[in-house]
Amino acid sequence: MRAAPARRAVPTRLPNPQSPARGWTGVVTMVASGLSNQTGAAVGALAFPVIGPVGVVAVRQYVAAAVLLAVGRPRLRDFTWPQWWPVLLLAVVFGTMNLSLYTAVDRIGLGLAVTLEFLGPLGIALAAARRHLDACCAVIAAAGVVTLMRPRPSADYVGMGLALLAAVCWASYILLNRTVGRRVPGAQGAAAAAGVSAVLFLPVGILVAVQRPPTAESVAWAVAAGVLSSAVPYLADLLTLRHVPAQVFGLFMSVNPVLAALVGWAVLGQGLGSWEWAGIGAVVTANALSLVTRRE
Repeated sequence: MRAAPARRAVPTRLPNPQSPARGWTGVVTMVASGLSNQTGAAVGALAFPVIGPVGVVAVRQYVAAAVLLAVGRPRLRDFTWPQWWPVLLLAVVFGTMNLSLYTAVDRIGLGLAVTLEFLGPLGIALAAARRHLDACCAVIAAAGVVTLMRPRPSADYVGMGLALLAAVCWASYILLNRTVGRRVPGAQGAAAAAGVSAVLFLPVGILVAVQRPPTAESVAWAVAAGVLSSAVPYLADLLTLRHVPAQVFGLFMSVNPVLAALVGWAVLGQGLGSWEWAGIGAVVTANALSLVTRRE
């Protein structure tokens, strides 16, 4: 599953690429995955005027469920309560994460929303660290956030708050995924959570359809968002992790805020000023520096 910008459990250690060709395959796949994810979010925003962020998220949940249920094929009847409760929490967090992120995108733009959301996994990584360098990375990231959220007449603090809520959900998503991964075999846990989330969004989708009748074009944009931000990244990352080390994968993931800003500019015409780029750069630098200097 992928909400915005990147959210899949990454193994702590993977074999190095066996050949330059395999390495380049991994790089190309990572680029395609990142661009697909951010393009999906931008494409989904094109449907906002008709069905709103809630409608787009509902459709995206349905698409993610269809893909993951087909891949994971969970045996729901065999689940025990210790397996079910983290799956149910993961489903709630997954839906809340996407809803808060897409609503934030509608208010503050794709680049800023994804950057603030990225503080979730960055916070998890820095909280587990015990190095002085990681403390410096935390300070750099905090400076970036202050830059992005500095008081100004055009500041939308509701949108920023929603993006930070998405960050909290992403951090929770990572922690819950670890629990689900330990208790449920294979991709069954993620698939079950996606299915539950889609069921929870069924009445939401019906309500949106009644209040804001969708057009064929808006539904097409929403479905495309689900495919580009869920199906393609999920399958691409399965291939990527066979060709590149986990550290390289994590390092590239940190570039997603930059990709989001560029896609937001190219697809949605959402330009950013020098201060916003400085804030994004600080957050990306903090994560990249922490990853590059971390030993496997």
